[in-house]
Amino acid sequence: MSRICQITGKQVVTGNKVSHSNRKTRRTFVPNLQDRKYFIPEEKRTVSLRVSAAGMRTIAKIGISEAMKRAKAKGYLNA
Repeated sequence: MSRICQITGKQVVTGNKVSHSNRKTRRTFVPNLQDRKYFIPEEKRTVSLRVSAAGMRTIAKIGISEAMKRAKAKGYLNA
């Protein structure tokens, strides 16, 4: 399973780790992903999603049905 949020599309990005002496080495920035189960009342079913913390806030704000609809339209969610 890849490290991509199924609601927001956040994924791993790379950059430089910069030490105090200003040496640069490559590193990865990993999104804060959590495995969560959400109940969809309109369909009377539960879905398992891998969402970031920002994705959980999005679901809390607009609802699971609308969030999944937007994610499918943008291509983040295949289910």
